[in-house]
Amino acid sequence: MFDLVEFGGSGPGILLLHGLMGRATTWWPVSRWLTAYGRVAGLDARGHGRSPHRGGGWQTEDFAADAAEAIERAGLGPAVVIGHSMGGLHAMVLAATRPELVRAVVVEDIAPDQRGRTAAPWRDHFATWPVPFQSLAHVRQFFGPVGDYFVECVEERADGYHLIADLADLYGIAEQWGERDYWPLVERIRCPLLVIEAEHTAMPAGQQAEIARRVHGAQHLLVPGAGHLVHVDAPQVYRGAVEAFLSSVLD
Repeated sequence: MFDLVEFGGSGPGILLLHGLMGRATTWWPVSRWLTAYGRVAGLDARGHGRSPHRGGGWQTEDFAADAAEAIERAGLGPAVVIGHSMGGLHAMVLAATRPELVRAVVVEDIAPDQRGRTAAPWRDHFATWPVPFQSLAHVRQFFGPVGDYFVECVEERADGYHLIADLADLYGIAEQWGERDYWPLVERIRCPLLVIEAEHTAMPAGQQAEIARRVHGAQHLLVPGAGHLVHVDAPQVYRGAVEAFLSSVLD
């Protein structure tokens, strides 16, 4: 069971996986130029957007299995899988566990080993939000340069706008990252891989460059000035890197 958003295009399958507290439609600006390279679709992860999965208790492999099911049912495989943050982790796990479904992977700002971290920073971050937001304009104003991204992540209720995702589900997902080392899965990846890292990343130092060292033929790009949402903060740099990568893997 999955919720796939079709963005258009034809040809090779391209699957977009969003980050924690996001949803498939946050990829809409990126999908506009990606459709020149293939058929583009995005998946709402468990606990997010319009996914029917609620209630938590999931493993990272469950998210990767959902992506595999989406690729198979929609006929996207072998797909280029592009993931931001949480979605990048899921993309790597998918490539490691179901290599026949993955042509190539683009990973944006995620590290394989965050052991020791907890969901406390996420709780503190959400506590600063003036929920419910009074309007979509309020959402844009509060989040500033990334306001258009977060507008996609809220829904209107009787008292205003709330995050669509359930916070308890988000905390459970983040807690698991602090308990696991994903390097053994990353080291199983055999397809082309591009790692895009934000200069102002929140990830442990050095790990994203290390992914490129441990995966044969992988590439690593550090984007100056960018925060965690590289494709929002530095859209032209992100686009240039991804288009060059796609040109090499889809020729």
